[in-house]
Amino acid sequence: MIHLLRNAWERSLLYFPLVSMGVLALGTYWLVRTTPPSGGVSVERVVRHEPDYFMENFSVRTFDATGRLRTEVVGAKARHYPDTQWLEIDNIRVRAFDEHGRVTTATAQRGLTNEDSSEVQLMGGARVVREADPGEVADPAPRMEFRSDFLHAFMHTERVVSHLPVEFLRGGDRFSADRLDFDNVEQVLLLTGRVRATLLPAPR
Repeated sequence: MIHLLRNAWERSLLYFPLVSMGVLALGTYWLVRTTPPSGGVSVERVVRHEPDYFMENFSVRTFDATGRLRTEVVGAKARHYPDTQWLEIDNIRVRAFDEHGRVTTATAQRGLTNEDSSEVQLMGGARVVREADPGEVADPAPRMEFRSDFLHAFMHTERVVSHLPVEFLRGGDRFSADRLDFDNVEQVLLLTGRVRATLLPAPR
């Protein structure tokens, strides 16, 4: 009996290295499957609201696909923020040209503009002026001017919005209100809050 047990033990010892290697292989496979690859872990970089470049006494122009001047932005100093892709500009002046060459000008002590200058937020002594149509145009639109401490101008779509007291001049007419939303394309003027208007009679 003892002899049989010894023979069985000796035979089992012959297979022990194979069993050990199998266990080691399984352990290594499990470790590889459960351990994330060192190069696969990406750490998101936190983008802070800090300027990445500056400009002084500058002029930036944008053009359409045909090479026609679309907007021109002039300022004393600008700070570009990569997290929003907006420019913060001191003493900002923006000129926008529509497809007919009509000019809209926006000025303020400080402004924010997006990459193509199609959207401008004006703060401090804000003014937006759209010059009158030339006389040869049928039913020409009169000169329009907006004044406020804050104006949000959408230069390409000809829309002006303000949540602060605002004054609006259209030709000889004058309007004032606590808030304004004007869409020149749709010819819709929305004045809310304390609204006052002075309208001149149409010329005969």
